[in-house]
Amino acid sequence: MFDKIFTTKSRCANLNQALKSIYKNKGELLLVLKRPEIPLHNNGAENAVHEYVKRRKISGSIRSESVRRSRDIFTSLKKNCRKLGVSFWHYLNDRFKNLGQIPLLPALIISKALDLPKNI
Repeated sequence: MFDKIFTTKSRCANLNQALKSIYKNKGELLLVLKRPEIPLHNNGAENAVHEYVKRRKISGSIRSESVRRSRDIFTSLKKNCRKLGVSFWHYLNDRFKNLGQIPLLPALIISKALDLPKNI
């Protein structure tokens, strides 16, 4: 059905070009059928940068490279903790006090990845 729709020719050159472009990306567009865990939207990517944009609008750009880098690291840690269901403050406390009660984020990410459905 995909091939039939996107190889159809019309009288409109723009439409034909759009159909051709979509047809070229058939593999990527239909990947979700093989991997249903892939979202059909990019909300995750949009949400990942939303906090940066919001802070930049409020405070203006950061002039110091070290301050910008620190902000980016802490924001990334906070977002990853949230995605993994770990309290950001508990994670920081565990790291700063060297308690070792909460696994490192890479270990948590790998653990979560291994819990994905096996029909991938």
